[in-house]
Formats: sequence, structure tokens, C-alpha cells
Amino acid sequence: MIQRMILALILSGAISYLTTPVALKISHKLGAIDVPKDSRRMHKNPIPRLGGLAIYFGFTVSSLLLLNLDKEIAALLTGGTLMMILGVVDDSRTLSAKAKLAGQIFAALIVIYGGVRIEFITNFLSPSKNIITLGWLTIPVTLFWIVGITNTVNLIDGLDGLAAGVSVIASLSLSAVAYLNGMPEVAVMLLILAGASGGFLPHNSHPARIFMGDTGSLFIGFVLSVISVEGVLKSATTIAVVIPVMALGVPIVDTTCAIIRRLLNKRPIMEADKGHLHHRLLEQGFSHRQTVWILYGMGLFLGASAVYISDAERIPSMIVLLVVMAIVTTALVRIGLLRKT
Repeated sequence: MIQRMILALILSGAISYLTTPVALKISHKLGAIDVPKDSRRMHKNPIPRLGGLAIYFGFTVSSLLLLNLDKEIAALLTGGTLMMILGVVDDSRTLSAKAKLAGQIFAALIVIYGGVRIEFITNFLSPSKNIITLGWLTIPVTLFWIVGITNTVNLIDGLDGLAAGVSVIASLSLSAVAYLNGMPEVAVMLLILAGASGGFLPHNSHPARIFMGDTGSLFIGFVLSVISVEGVLKSATTIAVVIPVMALGVPIVDTTCAIIRRLLNKRPIMEADKGHLHHRLLEQGFSHRQTVWILYGMGLFLGASAVYISDAERIPSMIVLLVVMAIVTTALVRIGLLRKT
């Protein structure tokens, strides 16, 4: 199994790395070029933005070669393909927010129909770890989770290498959680995603030659959300519901604070602004590279905490969770992520 896991990481990484130049050529052919037109852009020159195609190729080809194609994996690959197409169209022609949301919901319903569902959660406040069955809430909760996580990754894609690197860290963290909890197939899937994202990273690191675009961020977010349902939320570990939230902590915290901030400013939730984590760190004088590495560090801290909690007893898990919450809250206040603009 260890050899298969290593193969998953290397194969997907190699495919992604080698197909990125192809994605660059397709970007130029389709006119999918990010031309900086406002102050929110961190780059000054036009950059191709279909790099997500390489991530898609790396993940999909490796999955077909290394995984048993059951109903749920078939649904994941089908939904992921739809998400990739949605991203390509948006990166090339620009879709409305409503059209993108409709496409995301449809892709989510595909995997829900395929059997990917959050059917229960563990009541981690109970010493006996009671299971709370969701019943009729199963489909809406699963839908909300998939669409929500898909968009958190999309929103954090604001600096060279940021979304790809954070996705690698989250994938590796969740893979470790899955492996420790006796789910090797899920661990392999997450390693495939980590490899595909990591293989793209050399082309995307500052200064980036190509962006992943919505093609990549929507696809990665979708795959992470679906696999976390299969590999973590369906398990009955002490605080299973918290583990993927922590592993995906950087994009989740950033998106949650963005929503709260926009509500405080009485602005539309979907309106873009310069108040994201990376913007705040840049405002404080950190360079592009320093900001990315600080956020990588945050991701590693939260990911490592999620791995520890997944294999720890209830009381130590609760203590670590409280400490993490205190540290994250203090950091958010220091960075000013919730302040009005």
C-alpha cells in the first residue's frame, strides 16, 4: 500500500507538471488570458489562466489508472469534469455568478446521486460520542458543504502559488487522517490530488508563468469537498466534523471572514474586495513570497492539528481544538481580517 501511495503522488505530479505547457498553449488558443485591469490584481503582465487543466489531467488520468472505478468515484470524476468545463468557460468567456453557482449545484447533485452524502455527524460534545443522524437534511447539508468548500478554494486563489500550495497541504493532511483511520483508498485519492496540485506548483510559483484560474480552483475545491465527505465526515472519529474544517482552515477562515466583513460593510457577499488574508499581510509589509509562505505555515499548523485530533482521545482533542481556536482568533485580530473597510 505504501508503494501505491508513493506512486499516486509521483504519477499525478509528473502528469500535471508535463501537461502544464500544453495548458499554457490552450490558454492562448482560447484567449484565456488574465489581463490586469484593476488594483486588486497582484500581477502587472497578462498571464495565461487555464493551468487548472494540468491539475485536472493529473488527477483524472492517475485516478483512472490507480483506483477501482466504483459508483462514487465515477460520480466524482463526472462531477469534477463538469466543474473543469465550467471553469474553462468562465476563464475564457466569463460567466455570471448565478451561472457558476448553478453549475456547481448540478455537479454536486451528480455526486450526491452517486452516493456521496453526509448522513450523520458525531456529537463530539458527548462523552459517549453519540451519532446524530441527519435524515432529510442529508442532501441539503451535503450540497451546502460541497458548494461551500468549492468556493473557499476559489476565493483564496489570489497570489502566485497560494491556492495550489494550500491545496497540497490540505490534501496531504486529509490523506494522513484517512490512512490513520483505516481508509487507504481515500488516502490514495488525496495523494493523487496533492500530486496533481504539486506538479503544477513549479509553473505557478512567483513569478507565475500560468495561473490555475477557475478551471483549477473550482476543480480542486470540488474534489477536496467530495473526498472529505467520503474519507472523514462518514467516519465516527471523536470530532470527525471538525477535522476537514481544520485541514481546510486557511480557505475556510478567509472565506468566512470575507462574508462577515462584507455584511458589516453592508456590501454584497459576492462582491470582490481587498480584505482577504493575503491582502492584509501584504498591507503589513510582507513581500509576495513571504505572504505565501506565512499562509503555507498556517495551513501546516492547522493540518497537523487535524491529523493529531483524528487519532487522539476526546479530552486531548478538545484541548487542542480550543488552543487552535484561540491562536487563530488572536491571529485574525492581529491581521485585521474582520475590520471594516
